[in-house]
Amino acid sequence: MVQTNDIERPSKELIAKFEHISAATAAGDLNKMGIRNAFIQGPLPFTPGKKVVGPALTLQFMPKREDVYPEGEYVEPETQLHRHALYNTQPGDLIVVDALGSMTSGVFGNMMLTYFHGQGGIGAIIDGCIRDYPESKDIGPGLWLKGVTPNFHTQTEMMPFAVNVPINCSGTFVKPGDIIIADDDGAVVVPIQLAEELAEKGQVHAEWEEFSREKLEQGGDLRRYYPLTDEARPEYEEWKKTHGK
Repeated sequence: MVQTNDIERPSKELIAKFEHISAATAAGDLNKMGIRNAFIQGPLPFTPGKKVVGPALTLQFMPKREDVYPEGEYVEPETQLHRHALYNTQPGDLIVVDALGSMTSGVFGNMMLTYFHGQGGIGAIIDGCIRDYPESKDIGPGLWLKGVTPNFHTQTEMMPFAVNVPINCSGTFVKPGDIIIADDDGAVVVPIQLAEELAEKGQVHAEWEEFSREKLEQGGDLRRYYPLTDEARPEYEEWKKTHGK
């Protein structure tokens, strides 16, 4: 019987702190904190308007070798690790997949994504493709993909190999349980040990940008309000009081 390790999840309180922090803000602040490669470059938003934040389940694919992995979509299904990655799903989880950048094999289809959604999964970040996109885009979870394909997961050149291990997702290192922030700009990996610090920095950043945006919309001077200057800071502090920040 196949068994896979679950992940250690951050608290719901910590996840909630990222509700108003965008992927762009997270990537910029992580860069200042020394993490240069937090953005998962490659997978694009296939469900525009979705924003998700949650811990990462991980799934790793490897090049297929027929003596290791059986042929066929439904041969010995309980040996297929892409299913077991989803068996670990708890409400609020994301699945992050190293699919080798393949444009020919669909990691999941609408049945697997329907199961994932039913277990509370909220997003899939895949360095590769899914199939059944016309049905899958409306199931519920946000989708960040390299593309779509009609082929099932082992139809061509790869096989699922490991669950909840560190992976290389499109050139970015992802550990199981890292926090993912994904929106229309893409997906960003928040190392769990930096999450509390980033949440504090990101909230401050989001607040002064909201203030500066209002000032710029009113015709304010870009040189004064973006980035926020020391001269404009008293205005910002007063704005925070009036807005209950």
